[in-house]
Amino acid sequence: MRIFVSGGAGYVGSHCVKRLVAAGHAVTVYDSLVFGHREAVDPAARFVQGDLADRDALRLALDAGFDAAMHFAAFLNVGESVHEPLKYYRNNVANTVNLLEALRDAGVRRMVFSSTCAVYGEPERLPITEDLPKNPINPYGATKLAVEWMLRDSATAWGLGSVALRYFNASGAASDGSIGEDHDPEIHLIPLVLHVALGKRASIKIFGSDYPTPDGTCVRDYIHVEDLAEAHLLAIEQLREGHAEAYNVGTGRGTSVREIIEAARRVTGHDIPAEAVDRRPGDPPELWACSDKLQSQYGWKPAYTDIEQIIATAWRWHQAHPEGFASA
Repeated sequence: MRIFVSGGAGYVGSHCVKRLVAAGHAVTVYDSLVFGHREAVDPAARFVQGDLADRDALRLALDAGFDAAMHFAAFLNVGESVHEPLKYYRNNVANTVNLLEALRDAGVRRMVFSSTCAVYGEPERLPITEDLPKNPINPYGATKLAVEWMLRDSATAWGLGSVALRYFNASGAASDGSIGEDHDPEIHLIPLVLHVALGKRASIKIFGSDYPTPDGTCVRDYIHVEDLAEAHLLAIEQLREGHAEAYNVGTGRGTSVREIIEAARRVTGHDIPAEAVDRRPGDPPELWACSDKLQSQYGWKPAYTDIEQIIATAWRWHQAHPEGFASA
């Protein structure tokens, strides 16, 4: 297929592009490079630098003709979304309207959307299943849920077939060491912990040690980025036009912040000082997934289920790229 990938120079997007190319698809990446990295884009993919806010540039890029699209271009800092909600609604929602209109006009009727477990807010039970109420507790989650509503309504209005993949904590790096996680500023736990092991930070902050969890720290479901990429590939190849579906993508087990730090100490062999500080706004105590629906309907299964194995792939990439993609 000819696949248009918005945000394909970002962390998850670039790994998905790599998997699509390996599967033989013709991929065009459309990315503003505000947060993405040109170096992360697979050399076999076509790259177009552009912003989803620029409707003319977007429509020109889509003139090449495509069979399907994947959409990753979103802001994702939960804490920032609480303090700057309109920034998130403008980029994550309004710019997605631009993309959907352009896809409709270009005759593209299949799309996989990068959604999030944040649409559930604080779930009423664990593990999280797709039928639970959607009550996001931060603007980031609310913007992703708004896009899911747009996808559902677009299926009715003009036959768009879509899959929203609600993934949990994306982690790790490509198994061949070619690409990894590089945000500026970095906000994710595993790379921040590894920065301490590399000597780039003095310590790691634990945001909240008084949650109602076994060790008082937040519990999350860490899903390897290559397992996410496989889910995207299966979804784009099997989804049906005119239907809007949503699936959780996770391992089905939770790992606490303290457990991540301990695992990183074992993987790296470094002492990683940790400092407990106040909670961040908008962080639920526990989030972990039931991915049975995805496994039964698409035959997906995570290859990485051990947290040390996941951290080890990230550690190899960060050791080889201590300054991220700028290391090259």
